[in-house]
Amino acid sequence: QVQLVESGGGLVQPGGSLRLSCAASGSILSINDMGWYRQAPGKQRELVAAITRGGGTNYAVFVKGRFTISRDNAKNAVYLQMNSLKPEDTAVYFCNARLQVARTTWYSNYWGQGTQVTVSS
Repeated sequence: QVQLVESGGGLVQPGGSLRLSCAASGSILSINDMGWYRQAPGKQRELVAAITRGGGTNYAVFVKGRFTISRDNAKNAVYLQMNSLKPEDTAVYFCNARLQVARTTWYSNYWGQGTQVTVSS
């Protein structure tokens, strides 16, 4: 059984910062890409940032220069440092990992349960 568990969400004032963490656990053989997505009420889930196993990154235009994604391969973890937060960043943030489960030969997408980020004064 594979689990992705997020932490670090909460309520923050505009201009503030939060750091999200996500750790994958279970019978994992290898993790390829990892990323963060978000979904606001009434909107579709959208990519925020992604990172390859080698550290290559990709950001949505609306977070460039404000958010930084990083990962620790030894810990099967991915992080999202969010600075200069805006009310429009309010959403549930989901961790995603493309990983290979032990005793299989393919990669599949796994999702965390989500963590709420609310930016409000």
